[in-house]
Amino acid sequence: MATLGIPEENRMVIECDAVRAYLAAIGIDYEHWEPAHAVPANAAATEVLAAYSAEIDRLKTRGGYLTADVIDVSPATPGLEAMLNKFNSEHWHDEDEVRFVIEGRGLFHIRPPQGPVVSITVEAGDLIRVPRGTLHWFDLCQERRIRAIRLFQDPSGWTPHYTGSDVDKNYQAVCFGPSYLPAQPALS
Repeated sequence: MATLGIPEENRMVIECDAVRAYLAAIGIDYEHWEPAHAVPANAAATEVLAAYSAEIDRLKTRGGYLTADVIDVSPATPGLEAMLNKFNSEHWHDEDEVRFVIEGRGLFHIRPPQGPVVSITVEAGDLIRVPRGTLHWFDLCQERRIRAIRLFQDPSGWTPHYTGSDVDKNYQAVCFGPSYLPAQPALS
């Protein structure tokens, strides 16, 4: 499940309903699909899309999305650094950015119009919709692996509009999750 970080408040939110509520208050849709469909790690994109066809159709109807594909990124992906450099600077899009994570983990940073920047570590089973016009950036987690279904309103895909603010340089690309959180000291 997603983990929400609020660096300026030195706070983390890990409970699913609390993550969903906080994100909804800043305009980000979040769902966790349990149980996720059993799709083999090496399944072809067509198999992944077929396994999730009912969910994809529901999202297409709800959000006006026309196409869906599967992005599969790993440390072995050719040109990985150049690809990540397209995502890890603050930008916005003319359409929603919708991702359902099949495996691996990624990190969205959102800069809402009001309030502090938040980080959202997404992992398998997480669905996130970053609405058009939302200032954000994305990076992979430490293992540099993610496989996700993407949905698009424009069949040609989205185009980033970079802000040039450099605000993203003030935040570390560090992912967290319930199993990655540091142990809490015992209370005496």
